[in-house]
Amino acid sequence: MSRNLDLVARMLRDAYHGPPIAPLRDFLDPLDAEGAYAVQAINTKYWEAEGRKLVGRKIGLTADSVRRQLGVDQPDFGALFADMEIPDGGVLDPAQVIHPKAEAEIAFIMGRDLDDPDASLETVIAAIDKAVPSIEIVDSRIADWQITFADTVADNGSSAFFVLGTDPLPHAELDLYSCGMVTEVNGSVASVGSGAACLGHPYHSVHWIARMLAKLGEPLRAGDILLSGALGPMVTLAPGDHVRIHIGGIGSCSLTYGSKS
Repeated sequence: MSRNLDLVARMLRDAYHGPPIAPLRDFLDPLDAEGAYAVQAINTKYWEAEGRKLVGRKIGLTADSVRRQLGVDQPDFGALFADMEIPDGGVLDPAQVIHPKAEAEIAFIMGRDLDDPDASLETVIAAIDKAVPSIEIVDSRIADWQITFADTVADNGSSAFFVLGTDPLPHAELDLYSCGMVTEVNGSVASVGSGAACLGHPYHSVHWIARMLAKLGEPLRAGDILLSGALGPMVTLAPGDHVRIHIGGIGSCSLTYGSKS
């Protein structure tokens, strides 16, 4: 097995503009977290050098069933860049993705920095400013979503785009545990869930990534956006689909995946 991480990083970058690539099994063991995050870091630094602005992180694998499927016992994360945001009610061009899926999530806006790798849950919660409904569009540069844990981590957490609602709310006033979620596609219910589906509580997701990033020397900063993880099953998109999510007590947001010709 070759472990040329610079080559893997370049292959993944190229796949954004060309056909998807085969799973990375010839380069990374399926559970090689160190190597996969190293590939992700190479590309994050590359894109920042190209002028893309890092605005936060996305957290994935927050559902027990998905972690069991990939054989891991922890979530993963990827980088969010400013050019990945689609305005609420906006349009995603099908030419910009390969095989996209939509997830309903709660996004958090950080109110202050978190440098402590051993920060308590209470400290992390206190550092959050606002919560807002969000849609994450996940995609994979790996052909046909045939991913392992290493594949999705190296591929920036299988990230693509995101939408944020326009009315952030003080999070301490919200029921983030039992809030219900409904995802509608073209007016029909496509997915349902709740806050508890996200690692037992969305705060747990933020706690995990805050300590992880602090350990890596890349701590969360005030103003960072965090997509905390799916509240229910993801939904595969087809061109022309209109997606709207509703999270009880928190709000709604939407997008259209292209338009029907």
